[in-house]
Amino acid sequence: MTKEITNWRSLGGYTEFAGRKVKAGLLFRCGQLNNLTPYQKEQVQNKYQIKRVFDFRGEEERKQFPDYLWSGLDYVVIDVLKDAQVNQASVDEIVSGNNQAEEDMLTTYEELALQKSAQNGYHQFLMALIDDPVPTAFHCFAGKDRTGVAAALILKSLGVSDDQIFADYLKTIEARKQENQEILDYLRDQLTSSQLKDVAVALTVQKSYLERYFSAIRQNYGDFDNYLIKGLNLPSDFKSKMRQIYLV
Repeated sequence: MTKEITNWRSLGGYTEFAGRKVKAGLLFRCGQLNNLTPYQKEQVQNKYQIKRVFDFRGEEERKQFPDYLWSGLDYVVIDVLKDAQVNQASVDEIVSGNNQAEEDMLTTYEELALQKSAQNGYHQFLMALIDDPVPTAFHCFAGKDRTGVAAALILKSLGVSDDQIFADYLKTIEARKQENQEILDYLRDQLTSSQLKDVAVALTVQKSYLERYFSAIRQNYGDFDNYLIKGLNLPSDFKSKMRQIYLV
């Protein structure tokens, strides 16, 4: 069975404002790396030659669905929503929600912009990308929220247009379609119809979620560049270093 890892894709190939492209073969986003088939293990180790994996999930998620790890891999855990008051990024949290999934998702995206665990986590993640640029995969549970923000941070730092950033973000809708349906089918007999509806909302993405993330940045930091320095505590030459390394 030659099925790709759910929601797996490269950030390579996007074009920045001056016409340069994001290098292929270095940056990959995906869903959690558990229960991989032999084909998927071969892909991640040999085809893509991933040397480092960032796991943005919380402790319970990691225990329940441990990643596939292999010899020589640098596996880095960063629980970006550790401080979150509202966390709609894992299935357990979604199921125990209170019939306001969409509003909770919007709040989660504000927290991904403003909570200290998120700011410190994304600082650590982005600094590693400039300090040690090796083929890297990063993920959370579904590869859509915590991962979607990480991908947006990378692409915006590289000068990729908002249109392309949102297009990449929204690819999750199609990429998770089958997996999401399987989750809903599994939960159908365990949940009420309103709970199921909430889960269906929270398992996918909407443009408004990422818009809320960038809106929170603008409201609290003025603009994205100021957020990188004051919010994420990155060095003033962070963007230029990223562009030297990841653009061609």
